[in-house]
Amino acid sequence: MADTLPKRLADDRPLWLPDLRERFARDEDAVPLILRVRSFDGATRDFAHRLPVRCGAAARDYLRATVYNTLSVLGGYEATFFLDPGETAARALVDELPEAFQLGAARRRGLGKPISIANRLARAFGTPPFAFVTRDMAEYAPAPTAAPDRAPLTGRLRALRGAAERTCCVGVDVGGTDVKLAASRQGRLVAVKEYDWNPASFTRAEELLEPILLLTRLLRACAASDGADGALRRALRRDAPLDEIAAAVSEAERRCDCAVLDAVGVSFPDVVLHDRIVGGETPKTDGLRRHAADYEAEFAKLGDLKNRLLALCRDGGRCHLCNDGSMAAFTAAVELACGDEPDAAARGVVAYSLGTDLGAGVLGADGTIPQLPLELYDVWVDLGSAQSAALPPEDLRATRNVNSGLPGARRYLGQEAAYRLAHALDPRLLDGFTEERDGVLRVRTEPDDLRKPCLEHLMRAAAGGDPGAGEVFRQIGRNLAVVSRELDYLLHPETDARWLFGRFVKSERCFALLREGFAEGAPRLRLENGGDALAETPLMRQLAARADATVAQFAQAVGAIYYALL
Repeated sequence: MADTLPKRLADDRPLWLPDLRERFARDEDAVPLILRVRSFDGATRDFAHRLPVRCGAAARDYLRATVYNTLSVLGGYEATFFLDPGETAARALVDELPEAFQLGAARRRGLGKPISIANRLARAFGTPPFAFVTRDMAEYAPAPTAAPDRAPLTGRLRALRGAAERTCCVGVDVGGTDVKLAASRQGRLVAVKEYDWNPASFTRAEELLEPILLLTRLLRACAASDGADGALRRALRRDAPLDEIAAAVSEAERRCDCAVLDAVGVSFPDVVLHDRIVGGETPKTDGLRRHAADYEAEFAKLGDLKNRLLALCRDGGRCHLCNDGSMAAFTAAVELACGDEPDAAARGVVAYSLGTDLGAGVLGADGTIPQLPLELYDVWVDLGSAQSAALPPEDLRATRNVNSGLPGARRYLGQEAAYRLAHALDPRLLDGFTEERDGVLRVRTEPDDLRKPCLEHLMRAAAGGDPGAGEVFRQIGRNLAVVSRELDYLLHPETDARWLFGRFVKSERCFALLREGFAEGAPRLRLENGGDALAETPLMRQLAARADATVAQFAQAVGAIYYALL
């Protein structure tokens, strides 16, 4: 293996981290090592590894990718390594980690991304800054494991159906290219709204917050009016500008009592713990990172979103926020609990939201959402593809994520992956959508933003039988299987089902291709469609019956309504 790895690493082919982990685990000459992570959810988790130090750079990258993924998904304030002190080569690789992960830097990039998140969490929870610790393997004792809570989940979830019939709620699904909202009143879905935006270009937190607040007011006004007509109806158009929406909302608030809102639920594409946005390392805040004189202070303003939404609710109202992947898992669980097989969620739910990026969420068998970062979209799973990894992250052909500079899952899943794979398989699929400047190939965003139209074009081509476009979605399914294996290694979910939401399941043919590829890469898991088939609650069935929306598009906005009522 030591002889073959350098050649494999030089090829422009993937070298998947889960495959390497399995190979190294069988290598009797590799050095035993245990990584212990203490996370903010109170758990201590141990992971046993074998490090083939004779593999040089491959061993170094394997260790760094493993640590990076563990911290991206689990978070934590301390990572301890247990190893034999006589293993000097392995110890040297471990000793490089504080510098590689930029522990002492004021601003971090690449491997330092989860450290920045960990230190923001440390400030929020009152723990010391993140630290690496090394101890003798002779001192190791397994971390205690808590018995899982088997409290019934189905009844708790089914009760939310009745709660929605007595309340007025707005659900908000914040994405990287659009915001989707749904409003219900006394069990009736009164309005849905889609608004296109590009938060990565925003330079101030208010540019992100103000549209969310205005759109919530729009849906609240529709609920107060028990529907939408005239100016409100026009404001619900997808292309309605913010000034037109603001005028319609102001007029509606003058003529009717809008103090009707009982709850707001929000699905947000970042680390969200205890209803507070605390991550700050996603592409959505790239503009803030590049332009804010004090990024930490500017990003902290997003943490006040809950209070600002509560101000739109009646006295005693409530607001709950969670990560978009967690919302996908919660949405699937509620629909399953209200379906013909209510115990289908008894072992918990794992769900993905696949659109602009990959959102990942886990709902435990006890009904709780783990208070962990779960930044699965950024995990480093490919230690190969050398030529593609050498390209600038801004180039659609690169395998490196823009926000981290590492070969992250974002470039293997979601719309960025669709562009990259389409170019690799058949560049003609991107004709009319791209431009090249200074050697960097991009999907055009000016004068019109063609990112979403480009993905829709690829989906139509795949549904129409184009072999290259079909292989794009089949390969994304294979890549999703690899990322699923990494999540399973780190969290060990009990359920073998993986529910998929988002734009990628709008087309039955595209989902079939995704599922085909997923089955090749993870035959022990099942990929299930979180689209129209998963519509069991009254609100979701009303959504499925609408002509102006689909479950695949708005499921998480409706799920956010139920989440608000927890």
